Amino acid sequence: MSRARERRRLFAAIVSLGIANHTVLAGARVAVSLDALSHGATPATVGTLMALFAILPMLLGLWAGRVSDRVHCRVPMIGGCVGLVVATMLPALVPGYPALVVAATLVGFASIVFQVAVQHVAGELGEPAKRAKRFALVALAYSVSGMLGPLVAGFSIDHLGFRATFALLALIPLAPLAILASNRLALPGPVARDADTHRHGAFDLVRRPAMRRVLAINALFAIGWDLHTVFVPIVGARIGLSASEIGTVIAVFGFATFVVRFAMPWVASRVAETSVLAGALFVAAAAYAGFPFATGAPTLAALSFMLGLGLGSGQPMVMALLATRAPPGRMGEAAGLRMSLVQTSAVAVPLAFGAIGSTLGLVPVFWGIGALLLGGGVVARRGA
Repeated sequence: MSRARERRRLFAAIVSLGIANHTVLAGARVAVSLDALSHGATPATVGTLMALFAILPMLLGLWAGRVSDRVHCRVPMIGGCVGLVVATMLPALVPGYPALVVAATLVGFASIVFQVAVQHVAGELGEPAKRAKRFALVALAYSVSGMLGPLVAGFSIDHLGFRATFALLALIPLAPLAILASNRLALPGPVARDADTHRHGAFDLVRRPAMRRVLAINALFAIGWDLHTVFVPIVGARIGLSASEIGTVIAVFGFATFVVRFAMPWVASRVAETSVLAGALFVAAAAYAGFPFATGAPTLAALSFMLGLGLGSGQPMVMALLATRAPPGRMGEAAGLRMSLVQTSAVAVPLAFGAIGSTLGLVPVFWGIGALLLGGGVVARRGA
């Protein structure tokens, strides 16, 4: 078997393991929130539980990246699988709020450890010129699991109950764990690092202008994504949409990210990363500019679909640029730093912009983020 074919098979295996474990994360979000609501939790309590999924990734994402650089990537991937099994089994054995708190926190942490290692492998495995295509395929896979996880959790809860659902989720990572523990996958080991890596701390990455621009653009994509999640239900309620209509609008956004990521491998092989990022930010900015004028479900769904097309194309391009511009031996660290910024956005942005929306209204929020995205597109167009 040729070396290129072996790499393709290895990459396909890693993506499959990633789908399985990301399904657990997506399903756990649904199961934890609905279990808490079934016990009479307030929206504030549910919001806190959802924030717990991001709190440790926010604080320890950079550490996870450094571990991925310094040890064989099989180690954090196995650790992530074990963490997911333990986290999701706990509410199955000990129902109640304390178990949900621990489960949410540990699922988020275990997922970040595994995902950063997967991103590291995707960056190092194969030709550098095809990194954008590989990251586009990883993003597409996570779009699939992002839809699959809630379906698994929802149907399981309706037919089996909450405890059985958590037990089912705990079974899923056992397959990736067995495959990784068998040592059958020839995963890449640590990459040799230059002397500069040993002299400087992790945030030396931020002092590099090229890295700083890429991370700033990534932050804009994260902000745009998080705000959509928070404000679409608010806008929908204000214009009189039902819960099912609001849910459909959010699902349309998710479908758009799947569609665009399905096309990204083809786009990535023909268009420069910076051009794709600029176009994506311009599209997202236009969508946010239109949200204040939404008067019904069709308009809101169309704008959400447009926004999903823009934001959905960002992650694979950002990851490709990070892999290209990170110093030798620091790809995992760069991915971890990016993940920490994304999770910081997931915790802070809804709180900050929620307060602004409550005091000044939603129009300044939508147009303000639209202006930020537009500015980011200009920067990306000049060469992120």
